[in-house]
Amino acid sequence: MKQPCSIVITGASSGIGAALARLYAAPGVSLALTGRDSARLEAVATDCRATGAGVVTAVVDAADRVAMADWLRSVDARTPVDLLIANAGVSAGTGDGGETEEQARRILAVNLDGVLNSVHPLLPAMRARGRGQIALMASLAGFRGLPGAPAYCASKAAVRVYGEALRGDLAGEGIELSVICPGFVKSRMTAVNRFPMPFLMETDAAARVIRRGLARNAARIGFPLPMVAAVWLLALLPPAWTDRLLRQAPRKP
Repeated sequence: MKQPCSIVITGASSGIGAALARLYAAPGVSLALTGRDSARLEAVATDCRATGAGVVTAVVDAADRVAMADWLRSVDARTPVDLLIANAGVSAGTGDGGETEEQARRILAVNLDGVLNSVHPLLPAMRARGRGQIALMASLAGFRGLPGAPAYCASKAAVRVYGEALRGDLAGEGIELSVICPGFVKSRMTAVNRFPMPFLMETDAAARVIRRGLARNAARIGFPLPMVAAVWLLALLPPAWTDRLLRQAPRKP
């Protein structure tokens, strides 16, 4: 969709979500933003209002199915949603002594259930209108399981495949869907990494890539290209060739 006027962004209080909110903000645009940190979320909203955009905010946990459904339906009833960017996510790995069950379940609840909780409350109205666009935030980490972040990789792989399948399912109903697969992007999530991050991108640059991809209804928006190529090759190689190398890779805290 080239010029969405009513946009929902989850995980908008920092990182790519905040950058996308600021990028899309303009006179005549209505933004509905949610995140976990009320102070950071309101700072983003203030910036967006300064450009002339209308902004509503809510502090909602993406993993809370009922709260998300209530909020999204109220947003859509007030201003029918053109574009949903399901961006909310959390990250953690095995670098501090292994991944606990609690950590794994929380990552999957936010990253996977949070996507479902964002998409499904809006789908009936989009279907009834015969238009709309959905963007799901996956990751290049979803192409090959990495020992340093099992649950994170699993959650992003599920989001990627779910989105690719749902795109085909919705195409005949006038609803566009894109899966976003970033590499390393500067954010609070990557700031804790204690290892080199190849081709680390600035957040604003990543947001611009995403917006261009959504404007042309790209099926998959993967970046930066050198990381896309490296991950594609890694996913093609037999695990017997790559397991030893990946076991030696740095672990995410």
